[in-house]
Amino acid sequence: MNRCIHQAESTNHADTTATRGKLLSLPEARRGMLPVILWPAISLLLATLLWVTTAITLSDERREAEISALAEAQTLSQTYSDYIARTVEQVDQLTLLIRYQWERSRQSLRLEDLGSQGAFPMAHYALATVINAEGRPVTANRPIGSALMRFNDRDYFVYHRDNPSRALRIGTPIVGRASQVPVIQFTRRLEREDGSFDGVVLVSVTPGYLTAFFDGSRLGRLGMLAVVGADSIMLAYKIGPSVSEDESYTSRNALRGIPPLSASQQNGSLIGPEWFPDKRPRYVATIPVAAYPLIGMAGIAQEEYLLSYAQARRNILQAAIAASVILLLFSVLGSAWSLRRARHKQQQLEVQETYRLATEGGNEGFYMLRAVRDRVGNVVDFEVVDCNERGAWFYGAGRDQFVGARSSQLNAPAYFPVVMELYRNALQSGFYEDETKIPPGSPIVVEWVHRRLVRSGAGLAITFRDISHIKAHERELSRMANEDALTFLPNRNWLKHHLPGMLDVARQSGSALALMFVDLDNFKNVNDSHGHSAGDELLRSAAERLRSLVRPGDHVVRLGGDEFTVILHPVEHQDEIAIAATRIAQAFHHPFDLVHGKHAISASVGISIFPRDGHDTEALLKNADIAMYQAKSDGKGHFRYYEQSLADRLKARLDMERALQLALSQNQFVLHYQPRVDTLTGELRSLEALVRWKHPDLGLVPPLEFIPLAEETGMILRLGELVLEEACAQISRWKAMPLKLVPVSINVSPYQFNHGDIHHTVTACLQRHRLEPDLVEIEITESSMMGEHAEVSAEMTALRAMGVKLLVDDFGTGFSSLSQLQRLEMDGLKVDRAFTAELVKKPEGEVFFRAIMSMAHALGMSVVAEGVETKEQLQALRAMACDEAQGYFISHPVPASDVRALLQRRFLLPSHDEAATTAP
Repeated sequence: MNRCIHQAESTNHADTTATRGKLLSLPEARRGMLPVILWPAISLLLATLLWVTTAITLSDERREAEISALAEAQTLSQTYSDYIARTVEQVDQLTLLIRYQWERSRQSLRLEDLGSQGAFPMAHYALATVINAEGRPVTANRPIGSALMRFNDRDYFVYHRDNPSRALRIGTPIVGRASQVPVIQFTRRLEREDGSFDGVVLVSVTPGYLTAFFDGSRLGRLGMLAVVGADSIMLAYKIGPSVSEDESYTSRNALRGIPPLSASQQNGSLIGPEWFPDKRPRYVATIPVAAYPLIGMAGIAQEEYLLSYAQARRNILQAAIAASVILLLFSVLGSAWSLRRARHKQQQLEVQETYRLATEGGNEGFYMLRAVRDRVGNVVDFEVVDCNERGAWFYGAGRDQFVGARSSQLNAPAYFPVVMELYRNALQSGFYEDETKIPPGSPIVVEWVHRRLVRSGAGLAITFRDISHIKAHERELSRMANEDALTFLPNRNWLKHHLPGMLDVARQSGSALALMFVDLDNFKNVNDSHGHSAGDELLRSAAERLRSLVRPGDHVVRLGGDEFTVILHPVEHQDEIAIAATRIAQAFHHPFDLVHGKHAISASVGISIFPRDGHDTEALLKNADIAMYQAKSDGKGHFRYYEQSLADRLKARLDMERALQLALSQNQFVLHYQPRVDTLTGELRSLEALVRWKHPDLGLVPPLEFIPLAEETGMILRLGELVLEEACAQISRWKAMPLKLVPVSINVSPYQFNHGDIHHTVTACLQRHRLEPDLVEIEITESSMMGEHAEVSAEMTALRAMGVKLLVDDFGTGFSSLSQLQRLEMDGLKVDRAFTAELVKKPEGEVFFRAIMSMAHALGMSVVAEGVETKEQLQALRAMACDEAQGYFISHPVPASDVRALLQRRFLLPSHDEAATTAP
């Protein structure tokens, strides 16, 4: 450092000396060359040309060999990275399988059974186990020692216990407590149904499992493979094909010193011998592993790959040396001495020229400052004693103007104390380095500088580097990370990082903050009908409309898809929130004028308020989302405030969904059967299968409490299959008794009819239980007939062709028309209980019922009256010659065990003899 300072302080003197050296070099060279005879000079020139040619040749050949080696290392690294991705994916899938089986089996999984089924085919799985919430292993694929062993002190256990993420975690190599061998541990969090911590799935593999890949034909005898974690810790490493797993594990310490290659070096780089345990340099390339925080590294030993180049180099050098010896024979000692002297002088000139170029043509500004002290020794100013042209440029001046100036002259009075404080601290500590944004009032002409201050004697040596372009690039990257590319609104990442700060401001000021969750209703229809370009145009227009509806200080954020968030802050009164929400909801009632035409959509808005509805970003977003879904349920195009009851309702629904899913997996359903009888005689004509949920805690749950949920979630398809299967199985059991059977009618929901292949399902079930088609009837609601006419008609035609009768259930509550009934050729019509109840209440009830019967009989359909609960209703039906009746007056739905008595009894009315007296 002192030598550099000395050179900097005597730059003018050095330049003068260099100039004088140049003036003297020509006559001195001439005097030196006088004793040299002609042939020795020519020989020396030829030797120089020979070695230049040799050097260029060797350099070109080595460069080509190294380019080839780096390309080979890149290819190997990519192949090895892909191998690691597949290998880790297998372990990842295994952890997912264990977690799924564990949660599905209600914590009764035995990994020994999975192992016997081939789930652990590889020898490198040192251990697969499930550890409970107390840290004890509860099942494993192999014996793990004492049952009292605990793992709750392991890093992975603490991480999963305190972190709600269910993602895969890859640990660093350690000696396994159960396996007692070096292992890499892959873990996942287990959760109970309420989301609380329930333990850890652990799969351990030996480090050798990750380095089993080896291509000896390309890596060579000294080829290197390594796996590096995202934290730059080596997970596995080996050289050559025969390194043992223990060596692979322990040798990772030798690689801890290798810095990770930068993104620009991923195509390959030569790594020096000091970074490897065998002290051999290698061509190394790294490739990040897809989908996992790992880096695959492959290296080719330099000495192996450059063997052919080394042989060629020896041959060329031997030839060049031989030629040089011959040429040197023509030289004389005096000529050699003169030549060496001339070269020495030239080297001095080159050093001087290099220093001049380094200080005058570089990107860094260089300054030497001398501390100016007062009479008592206090530093009161700094004087520039030397600098380069770049250094003067930073202050908008030339070098001649800058040298000799003082800081008090260069800086404005308001900024001078700041500069002096910095210089004094650097002079006292000996070193200071930072990146700083140049404030207003500074004479420096750039926006950002990297500066380094080093104490040198009684002054400072300072370097400045302009980093304004780097900071501009960083700002652009930050903008891209926090801005939605389609609408140019802030995105979810922006919300995640900025909303907590807004909440802190609101908390400190005692003001409220409102978060609105805005979802565009029916946006999917635009995408489906006009394509994604129209959807994108609509989203941009919606973003502009939202921005125009809020105050300048409020924020509109696009979360993704058709979901937006509006942040209102500060909020003094709740009326402000209602006004803003109303403005948004009403504004979206106006159509959007797009390229493809006008499109009308609405917006549903859910509102949560800080601090009433949550104290952090996650809670406010979740509660606003809940309120938005309630607004949609209320009819869309409105806003709704969050209430605790909404969350309770949502939780109850989710609990019911989970319970229904469990009920389907465990088949907690039973069938009850309600008879249909001939209205006149009371003879049993059919049985209707009615599903009941046999809940382990609630008992029998009626259909109205779970059928709508099953239809909304799509679980009705599986439930319908269970009902059909159980009904056919029960008919088969009755048939085997034997009993005189009647048809069993099975309800099929609109969702099943429009999304399931009903006639194939029925056919397969009948064949499986060896039943005749006339023993099964299908009841469908009117809404089932409102689907695509061709598909509905094809399904019904196929069922009737099989011999299965079709009945319209709950007629009068839907939207079917006479033309639909005529087109679909139904066999029977079941009149809804609401019409039966009106029969004896007022004359209009009988008129409506007779009209329905007349229409049905005209179309060739039989009529069944549902909900017959009184003797008077039965008598009225008999008087009208209604075909069949069903209801509590005849029989409640009964379990399958009671049906045998009904089949044997046959006549189910209280007194079927009464038919003779009431017959028309």
